[in-house]
Amino acid sequence: MKMAMAATVVFHHQRSLTLNLLSLGVTLAFILITGSFSGTAQANVKSITILADTLSPMRKLSAVKVDPSRLKIDTLFKQAKDQIAAVNTYASHARQSKLQMMREVRLLSEQEETLRNLLDHPQNLALLTAHRIDKDRLRIFESELEALLNTSRQVLVKARESFDSQLRIQKLKDAIFLVNDRLTKSKKEGAFASLIAAKSIPRSLNCLSTRLMEERISNPSEYIESGEVAPEFEDPNLYHYAIFSDNVLAASVVVNSAVANARDPSKHVFHVVVDKMNLWAMRVWFKMRPPNNTTHIEVKAVEDYTFLNSSYVPVLRQLESAKLQKFYFENQMENATKDAPNMKFRNPKYLSIMNHLRFYLAEMYPKLHKILFLDDDVVVQKDLTALWELDMEGKVNAAVETCFGSFHRYDNYMNFSHPLIKERMNPKACAWAYGMNLFDLDAWRRERCTEEYHFWQNNNENRLLWKLGTLPPGLITYYKTTKPIDKSWHVLGLGYNPNIDREKIESAAVIHYNGNMKPWLNLAMKQYKHYWTKYV
Repeated sequence: MKMAMAATVVFHHQRSLTLNLLSLGVTLAFILITGSFSGTAQANVKSITILADTLSPMRKLSAVKVDPSRLKIDTLFKQAKDQIAAVNTYASHARQSKLQMMREVRLLSEQEETLRNLLDHPQNLALLTAHRIDKDRLRIFESELEALLNTSRQVLVKARESFDSQLRIQKLKDAIFLVNDRLTKSKKEGAFASLIAAKSIPRSLNCLSTRLMEERISNPSEYIESGEVAPEFEDPNLYHYAIFSDNVLAASVVVNSAVANARDPSKHVFHVVVDKMNLWAMRVWFKMRPPNNTTHIEVKAVEDYTFLNSSYVPVLRQLESAKLQKFYFENQMENATKDAPNMKFRNPKYLSIMNHLRFYLAEMYPKLHKILFLDDDVVVQKDLTALWELDMEGKVNAAVETCFGSFHRYDNYMNFSHPLIKERMNPKACAWAYGMNLFDLDAWRRERCTEEYHFWQNNNENRLLWKLGTLPPGLITYYKTTKPIDKSWHVLGLGYNPNIDREKIESAAVIHYNGNMKPWLNLAMKQYKHYWTKYV
């Protein structure tokens, strides 16, 4: 009976409060209306008095005490329901995602089920409706809920890492950066290893040179040189070739293939220049295995050309500098690969005199008018005498051009931000290829090409004009003095391009294995190797 009366009192009190609040709203509206049109101070004072009287029941309401345990129960249930909603949201996202996140779905579902079981427990539900709250049960419920909420929050933190878009994007970026960094490092190391494999002398070739030297030592009387220069070596009416190589087998293939396809081999003269260490190996080879009995082959050491010394040749003088020696001969992997785009130019051969002999042809062979320069990684497939009949039109160098579109233009090989290059060269001029070049030595002397080469080589000591190699100084030296010839004379790329048309290869006069995959290495591409091996 007492409880019913108390409920009635509370009801009437709430109704009174509602009516007072409605009265307050009407009063405020009246103040706004009258304030707009009356403007008298008396009306404002009355309005303020009415407002004060209306607020007095609210002060009485604030004095009503609320049970703190009841508030705690409501708060705990709200926290649990909010956590269930969050868990369901992540679980729903995981189910809809195409990613395989079954573990996350299972964990989130378990958390949702555990929280619901706790809330639906009869003793916990009774806390919501009980008139007298069981303090002990409330403490147990609070403790259990707190433990579950902590576990659930930890699960959500891990799930958020999977579902948070920005966090996932950042993690992916970090992963991509790390993989890219590893890939770059692996590419550099792979390129360095490939360079070592391509430029090192295979054991078989090294053993060949050793065995040839053993033959020379065992039978010295059979390899005595007369010291006299055969007249054919200086006869300008014959067809002369220049081959600069320390690779016995490679040089022999060039000579053998040229002789095999020549209409009259007796009119062809080959000038082979080698370093002193391999001189006798090369001489013994051509003595033991000449291509025929009529072809003329001269084998000389680069040291035999005494004018090629550091006081005259810029590359020899530059090679004596400590800076260049460090650039070429430092032996740490991280240093050797730090200039990856130009790593191949860190090979000392690019500053070796053997590689730069091509700029001294007019002085090496002063009695000749024309000479055909051949690299040691080419194979001759046709008679080349027609080249000597070309009208050079006063040009020094006859070569096949390699440009197409924006590729293989002068600006791909030189630094056009340097004033020396910018003022004298056209960046879009077409580049040409070394490997098979006919040089008019009379025009060479007239144009003073060696002096021109010296000028540019001296100015490139710090590698500011081009990144070493012999093609850039060749492009500069013979700028506007090069005659383009038909591309069928010289087909390039057999040392790096696996997609060259077979018909194009077989119709070429000269094929060139430029690149790292030389035909005498295991790296060689099998589809091209037989063109070379048949002349070994």
